[in-house]
Amino acid sequence: MDRLTAMRVFCEVASSGSFSATADKLDMSRAMVTRYVSELESWLNARLLQRTTRSVTLTDAGEQCLRRSQQMLALMESIEEETSSDNVELRGQLRLTCSTSFAFGHLARAISKFLAQHTMLKIDLHVGDSTVNLVEARVDLAIRISSEPDPLLIARPLAVCDSVLVASPAYVRTSGLPAHPQELPSHRCMSHANYGRNTWRFQRADEAVLVDIASHFSANDATVLLQAALADGGITLLPTYLMADHLSKGQLQVILPEWTAPVMTIYALFPSRRHLSPAVRALLDFLVEEFASQPW
Repeated sequence: MDRLTAMRVFCEVASSGSFSATADKLDMSRAMVTRYVSELESWLNARLLQRTTRSVTLTDAGEQCLRRSQQMLALMESIEEETSSDNVELRGQLRLTCSTSFAFGHLARAISKFLAQHTMLKIDLHVGDSTVNLVEARVDLAIRISSEPDPLLIARPLAVCDSVLVASPAYVRTSGLPAHPQELPSHRCMSHANYGRNTWRFQRADEAVLVDIASHFSANDATVLLQAALADGGITLLPTYLMADHLSKGQLQVILPEWTAPVMTIYALFPSRRHLSPAVRALLDFLVEEFASQPW
């Protein structure tokens, strides 16, 4: 039995904690997953996993085997990268993570275009704002919006992320427009749970203002706040990449347009430049080009 494949299967089981999930991800039967792990244990003459009806955990030997297996697989990927020609079709599977709002707004369409050019490649995208350890989760690329990306990761900028205050025309007709950021507390404000939940910062020329917000509605995802704003729920601070179409259609309008919120950057993050597969390099280059001239 192929020992490298057995190592790959074992690493997936260790990451997911599930034989069934590994079978689904690697597109093989659960029985085959079990066989690969059993063969690896027989080869090493050590029990690598503790199995119960509810969980799968690593033994001490399993912890050591996991580290070595990851090193072996990374080395194999490096050898394949160095010896493969440029015209070889990209294959395999990439694992990505991204915020829900950017995945919904733009990344899903970009990935579809990329996969249309590389039909032998598969991409597994996990959406959410929670921070994950890219190495432990075996994530190849994380798309994150930040002013200070994780210094332990390699960050490649994809685009600028501007944010503006918006509300629906119906809300404005009912509640009026604030003339200054300091008037925002008297309005119905909706905030992101992980970004500016209680405080909004604005700049106009040399004047900076910090506003304490008593948010009547908060959510941990910008697409939720977008839908609430479209439903006349109040004023909210949203990235322009998410609601540019709604502004052009008149479904939302900018509030306090002369004031600007802090600008952030959309980054592609990855653990190391070493052992970066051709597929990840190709996707990185594609995303940089795809988002270089977006109007938002």
